[in-house]
Amino acid sequence: MRLSHLTALIAALGLLAGCSAGSLTDRLNPYRIDVRQGNYVDQEMVAQLRRGMTRDQVRFLLGTPLVVDMFRNDRWDYVYAFAPGRGESQQRVLSVFFDGDLLDRLEGDIQAGDAQAQAEAVRGQRSRVIEIEAPAK
Repeated sequence: MRLSHLTALIAALGLLAGCSAGSLTDRLNPYRIDVRQGNYVDQEMVAQLRRGMTRDQVRFLLGTPLVVDMFRNDRWDYVYAFAPGRGESQQRVLSVFFDGDLLDRLEGDIQAGDAQAQAEAVRGQRSRVIEIEAPAK
């Protein structure tokens, strides 16, 4: 008698799994966390930079760079990657260039709040030169 109950239970489970495999697995997806790595740099932080700032001042505003090339002392790279649990991954890169010990220029794909920068992003331009002002005298 027990063997017949066990056989009936296995058959019912097999039919249940076979009939609803698509919808059952869609509902049983585990929670996936958002993963953030690197240095988060936004337009407000970049707007505070001025040409002629020292390395310490740049480090104070943006934080310690993720990548410092030992063979090129004139460049710091800030890389930020965001992988949401569901959806497309994003990556931002900001390169800071120095002339001696002073900030010279920036390059990267940080999106600005103005319409021109939004249009450039739509056209698919991933890297652009970011203009920074000279310090006030």
